[in-house]
Amino acid sequence: MKMNTASKPENSDQDPEQDLDKIFHALADPTRRALIQRLSKAPHSVGELAMPFDMSLNAVSKHLKTLEKANLIERDTTGRTSICSLKTAPLHDIQTWLDTYTRFWNDILDNFEQHMDQQEVENLDAQPKKAKSS
Repeated sequence: MKMNTASKPENSDQDPEQDLDKIFHALADPTRRALIQRLSKAPHSVGELAMPFDMSLNAVSKHLKTLEKANLIERDTTGRTSICSLKTAPLHDIQTWLDTYTRFWNDILDNFEQHMDQQEVENLDAQPKKAKSS
């Protein structure tokens, strides 16, 4: 199974934010996510990728072009056959970006939990103590 891990094409002059925008745009569509899912298992020809979808070959080709522009796939054309394969590096870039926010929210939620625990202790301390009856 051929998977290219190069993150950017050699001629890419875009900043990382623009790259992420293209990737998220490409992944926003369920058809393109399904194509990525199939390509994660093995490279496929355009015709093979189009088979499960109720759309024209031209429509599938447009989806593939969007994935190519986002650098998520590459096509290797021999004669009239194009084989598409997944490029994993952009998915790693997304994971890195998401990890930043995961750490951020985990820190926020940990601080909130500590605050709530402290509030609970203070509330328990503020409650009047019941006198013991003899």
